[in-house]
Amino acid sequence: MAESNQNQITFFDIPDKNGRTWSLNPWKTRFALNYKSLPYHTSWTEYPLIAPTLSPHLPPATPPPSTTSYTIPAIRFPDDNGGTYLMDSKKIAIELERRYPSPQYPSLGLDSPVLEKLEAIMPRLLKGLYGVFVPGVVKRVLGEGSKGYFKETREEAFGMGIDELEAKQGGERVYEEVIGNDLKEVTRLLKENGKGEGPFFEGDKVTYADFVWAGFLLFIRGAAGEEGWGKLLEATGDREAHEKLLKAVEPWARDDI
Repeated sequence: MAESNQNQITFFDIPDKNGRTWSLNPWKTRFALNYKSLPYHTSWTEYPLIAPTLSPHLPPATPPPSTTSYTIPAIRFPDDNGGTYLMDSKKIAIELERRYPSPQYPSLGLDSPVLEKLEAIMPRLLKGLYGVFVPGVVKRVLGEGSKGYFKETREEAFGMGIDELEAKQGGERVYEEVIGNDLKEVTRLLKENGKGEGPFFEGDKVTYADFVWAGFLLFIRGAAGEEGWGKLLEATGDREAHEKLLKAVEPWARDDI
């Protein structure tokens, strides 16, 4: 019999227009929860409701008002006295390892040197793709409950409309000219540590680094569309290696919980 929601971890996620997971950071946490086979349920939370939902339980990560004061993923552990809340995918991963350690639960491998290298690359990749994924999230991903809020706050942050942002910082050139070197570096890490056999960054051993990268690929696939995602894969220098990783993490990609 399934555990009641009260005794499960609550996972706060932002739904796409179809009510499914789409964003990079929530994907990391969902992969981790699924990999450890932890009992949880999703509390789907549209963008305008994130701060009202979390602010009674957590201090702001940055001074409000800010789009980064309260962020998703967030989780609530089913502790006494109303539960313990936590934001930030990496902090959540660390806490999951502490509360649910190996060997009883599979380790996320947070001490992997690959993870440190990958996390150094990710901010550059995301910055280089602003002109691709910000407009894409508005046009392809979000439903009516979040689209207006996301569009308004991002246009204010960038000081321009999303169409202008796409024209100035988007387009096909981004994949090779702006982020091409970093994509190829990720491919090198994927093939080097796995001795070219894969499918994971550490060969046949899955770690959190694989969930970070798989989450990124799934995020860009939704935001950039199939054509943009294809351009990104080609720019990695080895499309097949990244497709193999995505296929390999499918057992932990369930997002209908």
